[in-house]
Amino acid sequence: AVAVILVAVNLRPGATSVGPVLAEIQSGLGMGSVQAGILTALPGLTFAVVGALAVAVSRRAGAAWTITLGLGMVAAGLLLRSAAVSPVLFMALTVLAFAGMAMGNILVPAFIKSHGGTRTALLNSVYGTTLAVGATLPLLVAAPLTASASGGWQLSLGVWGLAALAAFVPWILVSVRNRRTAVHLEGTSRPTDRLRITSSRTAVALCVYFGVQSMHAYVQFGWVAQIYRDAGLEQAQAGLMAAILASLGIAGGLIMPALVARAPGLHFYIAGLAAAVMAGYLGLLLAPATLPWLWALLLGIGGFAFPTALALITARSRDPRVTAELSGFCQPVGYLLAAAGPFAIGSLHEATGSWTVPLLILIASAAVMAVAGIIAAAPRFVDDELQRRPA
Repeated sequence: AVAVILVAVNLRPGATSVGPVLAEIQSGLGMGSVQAGILTALPGLTFAVVGALAVAVSRRAGAAWTITLGLGMVAAGLLLRSAAVSPVLFMALTVLAFAGMAMGNILVPAFIKSHGGTRTALLNSVYGTTLAVGATLPLLVAAPLTASASGGWQLSLGVWGLAALAAFVPWILVSVRNRRTAVHLEGTSRPTDRLRITSSRTAVALCVYFGVQSMHAYVQFGWVAQIYRDAGLEQAQAGLMAAILASLGIAGGLIMPALVARAPGLHFYIAGLAAAVMAGYLGLLLAPATLPWLWALLLGIGGFAFPTALALITARSRDPRVTAELSGFCQPVGYLLAAAGPFAIGSLHEATGSWTVPLLILIASAAVMAVAGIIAAAPRFVDDELQRRPA
């Protein structure tokens, strides 16, 4: 249980710790806006590419050893990038760290399922909640660490490498005890079989919903703090607003899976979450410094879409093989959109010189997310739609 908590708390700080000190990183490394946009796109892109390879690695090394390898990559990448002196080296080490996180993202749930026993559900809840905690902590401590006498942005980023190193040691012990723990995806589809999932209306809608909400999440991780700072807020205030936004993921992880499992109809909730996202962006557009905590609160509530999308993958499928196909269809697309979104938003900001056009596009995409979510949440199963598919 301690090992699961330690790895979970280290799967997000490498991404969320950048936003509050992005301006300092750009200044310190001579990084341009386009490079900064690429930096904010790296989490989603790396998760999409490396996540697809994690299971293949685990078949040879075992899930525990693969997670341990991932933690070692996280620790090395985050520690070394805090000492980088060029943008290219900084981004290369960031990719190394994100690759390690991607392995954990894919394999920790499988490890919990294999070893949780009668407490699997409890460990899953702890895991999801700790992920949100790990995403929030860097936003809270970035400003004081950066302002400290021996700090700077290097300390604000490097401390999370030490945290990953602290998790690495217990996971070596876990791996020694579980030398042959491998992930076997028995009965999962061949690559050619995965293409047929696109014939399901529910699957396609859920893919769009998962993808758009992922894009919003990583845009917010990468740019919301900077939007607040450009509006006149101090670094500490901007970091606090981003922390408010991220911390609500803790509540979302606890509330939404149970709601998806028990609520007879989800249309109202999904529409409400999208409306909260639209209202939050509208506030950032019209009066970002007037009620900054309100816009952060609304965006954080809208972020409940992430645990909702994860829960729907299970709730809208019966057969575990269909669940695997559905997850394998939705999550890579989601991470690719998560990679493209921050880069596109940063490029639009640079091209237009303001946040107006990027925020208007984000508002429009929230409407798309609402429509896709309502279709995906309808009480039907992907299994049935695949069975009705013409030969």
